[in-house]
Amino acid sequence: MSARRFVLPLWLILTLLGGCADDDPQVALETAVQQLQDNLEAKQTSAVLEQLHDDFRAQAGQDRAWAQRTMTLLFLRHQHIKVIALSQSNRLDPIYLDKGHTDAEVVLSGAEGLIPDSARHYRVKLEWWQDDADEWKLARLDWQ
Repeated sequence: MSARRFVLPLWLILTLLGGCADDDPQVALETAVQQLQDNLEAKQTSAVLEQLHDDFRAQAGQDRAWAQRTMTLLFLRHQHIKVIALSQSNRLDPIYLDKGHTDAEVVLSGAEGLIPDSARHYRVKLEWWQDDADEWKLARLDWQ
């Protein structure tokens, strides 16, 4: 009987704590951004494609097929990929609650061995759309 007294309160506390983290769209957006970086560095093409919205568009209308081809080429060319965020800002759209934005300066480097043999600096703008399952999907990508 004493174990039963502790199970219900413990269950309630865990449920409340778990619910708080999942309900914060800002935290979910930041998690999606970090997951995108992790998936790129791990060279997980399918995981990155899973994070792209069905209506994904990049720089002058490129689509999901372009994203897949580009990742395949990049991942074949470089054994190691590193995405270094020099600065990053994530914010929810104040008007459209199902949209979020990320502005970042990143360095994308690739290496065949331990020492990077290429690195490029980019200013990127990402627009995220929340889908029906409340997951953030990357819908728009632009860079300079």
